[in-house]
Amino acid sequence: MDKIYEIIHMLEKLAVNAKVNMVYIETILKIIGIAYIAEFATQITKDAGQGALSSKIELAGKIIILAMAIPILTVLIETIIKLIPS
Repeated sequence: MDKIYEIIHMLEKLAVNAKVNMVYIETILKIIGIAYIAEFATQITKDAGQGALSSKIELAGKIIILAMAIPILTVLIETIIKLIPS
């Protein structure tokens, strides 16, 4: 747990130095956590011989990640549009 804390603390420092809104960093960390949990649950259900349930868990994880990423994608697209000359 100490190593994970150090990584998160380092990411927070980088975000502050780069003047990135902490909401985006928190969202990205949540997305990573969801991905790991969904993968873990998928592997457990596959090992238990429940392939159909496994694919449903994987799909649910992807949908949750997509829903959480929408604000970040919106800001990214807006930034790209601002960079394009009119």
